[in-house]
Amino acid sequence: MTENMITIAKKSKEAFLKMMNLDTSIKNKALASIAKKLEENKEEIFKANKEDLKDAQNLLDNGEINKATFDRLKLNEAKLNDLIKGLNDLIHLDDPINKVLWAKELDKDLILKKVTVPIGVIGVIFEARPDCFIQISSLIIKSGNCAILKGGRECTKTNTVFYELLKEALNEVEGFPQNVISLVYTREDVKNMLEFDEYISLIIPRGGNKLVKFIKENTKIPVLGHASGICHTFIDSDCDFENTKKIIIDAKTQYPSACNATETLLIHKDYKFINELKSALNDAQIKIVENPENYSTEYGDKILSLKIVNNVDDAIEHINKFGSGHTDSILSNNNEHIEKFMNLVDSSSVFSNCSTRFSDGFRYGFGAEVGISTNKTHARGPVGLEGLTIYKYKLYGSNNIVDDYAKGIKTFTHKTL
Repeated sequence: MTENMITIAKKSKEAFLKMMNLDTSIKNKALASIAKKLEENKEEIFKANKEDLKDAQNLLDNGEINKATFDRLKLNEAKLNDLIKGLNDLIHLDDPINKVLWAKELDKDLILKKVTVPIGVIGVIFEARPDCFIQISSLIIKSGNCAILKGGRECTKTNTVFYELLKEALNEVEGFPQNVISLVYTREDVKNMLEFDEYISLIIPRGGNKLVKFIKENTKIPVLGHASGICHTFIDSDCDFENTKKIIIDAKTQYPSACNATETLLIHKDYKFINELKSALNDAQIKIVENPENYSTEYGDKILSLKIVNNVDDAIEHINKFGSGHTDSILSNNNEHIEKFMNLVDSSSVFSNCSTRFSDGFRYGFGAEVGISTNKTHARGPVGLEGLTIYKYKLYGSNNIVDDYAKGIKTFTHKTL
């Protein structure tokens, strides 16, 4: 365990104690400062990203990474503009900290409140996508947390430029604490991070099944995330052809390597346009694999598993058996079928008549996302600001003692305020 990592963890915990009650205006100034730095240094960012892509091409050629990972690496003008827009959108969102979730009168002079608070120091391990660094950092800042980030080796140069610009931006904001965001680089750093349960409150892995499994098996720290994105779209018997085609092509090709891209297509046996849909998907360069041996395959490419099912009940049964609890969609004009699907599919996001690609913190209006969780704990689905908070109970008394209630001198009112 390196002295450097111990120092980073300790300083992060110290910074968190300052972030817990940081004024909203200072957090927003920090986000605005980061957005300004990104805008002013686009060429430096793109230069670093091109160097990462060049190095990654060698990794791809040697079989050390796959094409889906390579595709996630590229940072173009549109993605960078989205990052800047996300920062500015986040400024206008309400501060998620110190919100009263509910208040209860225990007695007329004894008031209990449930109030949102930040989680603490969060360790985030992410692969490939360099835009994750800014997205995650911005959410960490707005939610009053601190983070130790570990990016993939494929985007080291881009992440380093982002980190240096972020540090410059935060240093220019008066009153903003030091060491709120830290960046580490090696697998040994990750191994050490997983042992820091004294300092780190939550680990968020943002990568493939292998990464998530390794982290869950090697830490006592709570882990928030998803292992895979086996997303489904079910086409009911009454769907028209044109809208169905449009949605399926979007769900598969708009960003094939994304975790919310549809991987399995389930089609009602009475759907009239099965052959026409297959032809249209082929024209869109989507490879169809009918009745594959493994329905739990995340292709990350323009490939779809396809299965014909008898009805909506069969579709639900299939999804709950083979899905990963990420995102699943039904295309139907039958409201009864839609409600049954929405209620019985056990996934963190369930849609009707739209693409699975909508499962995203930015598109949900969260400003950005730190990841997507299929957990059934405090946060599920795209994890934005709310998912980076927890709560505490605050009890406001007036020299009250329990013994008065134990002896019947006083009685609880338990009135909701």
